[in-house]
Amino acid sequence: MRVTIQKSIIENILVHIQPFLEKKDTSQITSHVLINASDNKLIIKATDYEIGLIASTDKINIFENGSITANGKKLLDIIRILKDGEINLEVKNELLYISQAHSKFKLPTFSYNEFPAFPVYEGKPRILIDSHSLIDSLRKITPSIDTNNPKFELNGALIDIKENSINFASTDTRRLAVVNIENQSSSELSIIVPKKAIIEIQKLFFDNIELYYDENNLIIHSHQYTFFTKLINGKFPEYSRIIPKEVANTLILPKAIMIESIKQITTISSDVKITFMNDAIIFESLSDDNIEAKTEIKYKTNFSSPFVIAINSKYLLDFLNVINNSEFTIGLNESNLPFVLRDDNFKTVVMPIVI
Repeated sequence: MRVTIQKSIIENILVHIQPFLEKKDTSQITSHVLINASDNKLIIKATDYEIGLIASTDKINIFENGSITANGKKLLDIIRILKDGEINLEVKNELLYISQAHSKFKLPTFSYNEFPAFPVYEGKPRILIDSHSLIDSLRKITPSIDTNNPKFELNGALIDIKENSINFASTDTRRLAVVNIENQSSSELSIIVPKKAIIEIQKLFFDNIELYYDENNLIIHSHQYTFFTKLINGKFPEYSRIIPKEVANTLILPKAIMIESIKQITTISSDVKITFMNDAIIFESLSDDNIEAKTEIKYKTNFSSPFVIAINSKYLLDFLNVINNSEFTIGLNESNLPFVLRDDNFKTVVMPIVI
């Protein structure tokens, strides 16, 4: 293999491919990227077996076709310290040489034939969804995905495809986030996608995409990238049962003022008591250290008597920081019962703190 490529192009690919590498054990082939030059195209692959990425570019000069592996992190480190302009990549005696002007580097390689195989999307069933709807939905439910829960299915997000809609859902057992989008589908399907994959999808895909799946994998294909993730086996909770069917009190609240007020209290405590008065909303810290924080805003709620809820401020701020509108709706029943935050097709059900 012998090619020349602009630094900015290969650096961009290598940056995006880093999260897919095994970094702790460099003796593993999964710490390497697989580089293939053929058919006037450079293809770079990386995988840790659980998720994988293929990136390609045709902005390259190929003098000799070939394939090689190299440590993905070290290759990026080398590319980064070189100057802007063309970089030469050449394989000699099963070593990868990287050069530019008077600068020369070489990296050891593994046998590219041993690089893990990727699942293919050709012939697989397809999920019809545009990239904006996918990314926006995943962005909203990501904060509610649990981490290191012994129930593995909670460490991912549910994509629940119905005949006329798709629901995206996640929960960490203290809150539930659900986004509903209209969608015509020829088949119904429920898959659980790991949190790491959910995060990486949001970084990669902003153009036209195609989603494919089988019983073990979700595959996303675009012009530049092909991404795969293994799915989580398990049964996601019956999320529709958790959402209150009715609410006794509904308020439309201003996003910006609520964020400002809550952040003032979080300088003292992450747990906040909110009291809805008839013409004001009072925010107070919940702290055992004899330290207090309190603020209020003038706002007509129409409550005839004070209504109090106590919450983990993170849950409310996570919701407010991802919504698109300047106002949102809160649905309240009783102080010790779950309440509902809503913005258009996005809702979050939150368990309050019992005080």
